[in-house]
Amino acid sequence: MKTQKQMQTPCEMPNGLQWTDEGLFVMDQKTDNVYVVDETGNIIRTIYTPTANGSGITVGGGYLWTASNGHSASRPARSTDTGLGYVYKLDLKTGQAIDRFRTPDGGGIHGIEWDDGKIWITAFNPLAIYLIDPSKKHEIAHHFEVKLPRLHGLARVSDGLWCAHTTDNVVVKYDVNSGSEIDRITMDAGDAYIHGLSIKDGELWYGDSNFAGKHNTAVNGKPEIGKIVP
Repeated sequence: MKTQKQMQTPCEMPNGLQWTDEGLFVMDQKTDNVYVVDETGNIIRTIYTPTANGSGITVGGGYLWTASNGHSASRPARSTDTGLGYVYKLDLKTGQAIDRFRTPDGGGIHGIEWDDGKIWITAFNPLAIYLIDPSKKHEIAHHFEVKLPRLHGLARVSDGLWCAHTTDNVVVKYDVNSGSEIDRITMDAGDAYIHGLSIKDGELWYGDSNFAGKHNTAVNGKPEIGKIVP
């Protein structure tokens, strides 16, 4: 498999991605703004958020949900920074915070994905993917542990859940009940590093947030949004 750039990025560090009927929502890890773009990369609108070191993003239930790691090394500190891992529930138009809840393991968060009223969330201690029910005081509805580190973007499909593992640069499809591996896509040498993940018309889209290899060890110098192709 290989990555194929599709558009100019609207920001320097495109991390989380989410396709909607309106367009592609892009979480900028540097500014913590969300950019909504069309298929050619033209900016439809910009949403300013209280997210800190934003990573994953999803849309569901009439709201925007962002993965916030609490502190950003890419911009000056803000009074809204918490230093803690949260999922933010935001007004879909204005970005104003409606609610927030802590991550299941109390740590950082990279990937989130809406799934019929619930939200899949990546975790690091242990390495796992959790299903959270925001309608029931953010209760854990289900979870399964995984073996690969640095869980990143998530994309729900009918027969499973795709998860990007950025350091290894593979995308794994997991059975959502057992957590067993169904399929795996391994990127070629020289490909973009998969951070954000979303699906449109059966095709996986990725965002490369400009970090390669092990976490915070290398900068590629080529932030990118595109498709994973055969």
